Amino acid sequence: MDTPLFSGISHLDLSVSDVEASAAWYARVLGLRRLRQVTFPERSMVVLRHDPSGLVIGLNQHRGFPGEPFDERRAGLDHVGFAVEQRVDLDIWQERLTALGVQHSPVADTEAGSALVFRDPDHIQLELWWSKLS
Repeated sequence: MDTPLFSGISHLDLSVSDVEASAAWYARVLGLRRLRQVTFPERSMVVLRHDPSGLVIGLNQHRGFPGEPFDERRAGLDHVGFAVEQRVDLDIWQERLTALGVQHSPVADTEAGSALVFRDPDHIQLELWWSKLS
């Protein structure tokens, strides 16, 4: 049996400890636009969209679970990587993150590409990546 195809990533959902604080951070730092808030019996969710790429990110605050900081060494998500089109874009992002007071790594250049790493309020590792291989 052949593997069915899929066309890309529809959305990304992240668990956060404070959905309103995280939604404000993602809007301020990454320029995401708030689409809606949905309240379920077990969680509150804010849905955001990055208009240039079309990526939708859902931020979920689960009731009854303490907000533990993210740790990429646990099974599950390691990090989220966002693509940039040119290496110079990483320098521009580095300046922006610095101006916003967001701690980040220096831009790291490798044989495969270059990365700028930072973390959201729940310590989820985010990365801006330029690929030499594209």
